[in-house]
Amino acid sequence: MMIEDFWHRFLVEKRLPPDSTYFDCFHFELTEKWAEELLRLVLLGQKKATASSLYAFEKENLRLPEVGDFSIVTNWAGEPKCVIQTSKVRILPFREMTYDICKLEGEDDTLASWQSGHQRFFKEEGQELGYEFTEDMPVVFEEFEVVYQEP
Repeated sequence: MMIEDFWHRFLVEKRLPPDSTYFDCFHFELTEKWAEELLRLVLLGQKKATASSLYAFEKENLRLPEVGDFSIVTNWAGEPKCVIQTSKVRILPFREMTYDICKLEGEDDTLASWQSGHQRFFKEEGQELGYEFTEDMPVVFEEFEVVYQEP
């Protein structure tokens, strides 16, 4: 109920049709520590993008994000904290990620630290979902902006 109430308040404030839907409702990362830290960076406006494995979308039979999609970002406990809207989506092999692209995630000071953290994430997620990380793995890079949050 908490998610639906939050979504309804967003629709009312933004004067959107009441039957509007959101693409996803999620928290970042696989641990509470990182989920909370990345949420903090989103709410500060420092984190403006996220990277996902194309294989994860395929394994879970999910459609890819599209420009204009709304998603609800929660904390680790599942409490809604903001609505983001997708502004750009691109898919490129992990090895072709540049610092100019990945710095939009707001998490790392160098390409090497981004690569290290994301390799760890993709390897852990791959074990859970049944895909294998490689340098050629397609990465879905989604840029977004926060369009709603409550005080």
